Amino acid sequence: MKVGLYSITYLGLWYDGPALSLEDLLARAKAYGYDGVEIDGKRPHGNPLDLPAARCRELRRRAADAGVEIYALAANNDFSSPVPEHRECQLVYLRELSRAAADLGAGVVRVFAAWPGVTRTHHPPGGAYKFAGDIWQHTHRFCTDEEAFDWCRECLAEAARLAGEFGVTLALQNHPPVTNTWRDTLSMVRQADSPHLKLCLDAPLLSHFETLTAEQIREAALEAGPLQVLSHFGGEYLAERPDGTVKGGEFYLPFARAMNEIGYGGYIGYELCHPLPVSRGRRVGVEHADTCARLAAKFMRQVLAQA
Repeated sequence: MKVGLYSITYLGLWYDGPALSLEDLLARAKAYGYDGVEIDGKRPHGNPLDLPAARCRELRRRAADAGVEIYALAANNDFSSPVPEHRECQLVYLRELSRAAADLGAGVVRVFAAWPGVTRTHHPPGGAYKFAGDIWQHTHRFCTDEEAFDWCRECLAEAARLAGEFGVTLALQNHPPVTNTWRDTLSMVRQADSPHLKLCLDAPLLSHFETLTAEQIREAALEAGPLQVLSHFGGEYLAERPDGTVKGGEFYLPFARAMNEIGYGGYIGYELCHPLPVSRGRRVGVEHADTCARLAAKFMRQVLAQA
């Protein structure tokens, strides 16, 4: 596997401070030893409104000069709304993000089945899941779980057809809600039945309800097989051991071994994507993200070497 950096880490959402420019993101990725970057599909990084063809060509050139691949874009889409107009807007978003991915030379767009969203707080500054999550839960009181699953499946099939017109593959992440386990996600992909819709299995999200054993992780990987085209890892990495290694989730080693077994050679991208610590009423700054990103790359490379 190759080690990537997902730009949500530097979106200026979780720490106190502005987002990095995409040019600075490429420089950070190079400095910390990442092979490529995945650009988040929202402002200020990768909303397709801000990625006309000329801008994509410039970023593609910058990435090539830095020796860093732009390997994916990440959609923040929700196909589960009971309101048809909302789902149709999301399809337009996916079509335009697929166009931008093609212009950037990125062959993959990470997608959700459903996504409540994230909001910003001001005191202290930073992202929060609760408010958008409460709205999502209220809205979905007016439909059944089966209806939401069906809407997601239908929209993903259509979005995959649109992505295919640009030579792009959608990678459905095993992320709640709606797809709460890897089995839910695999079922969604199989039912959508498109050559342009595949899987993004992330080890921490293989089950929303329990920590899986090494054998259960292997089972998920074997079921995914050639459908697996993208992955992520997370956590905070703030210290090195005396021997120079970095401590992280123990489930990543069996996951990496399982990925080797199925022949997966794509990216596993680091994401720092949760509220960060607050001290004396102030959120930590970008230096916290820098430390995590630098050590995360080292952690995953040691896992891959051991696997």
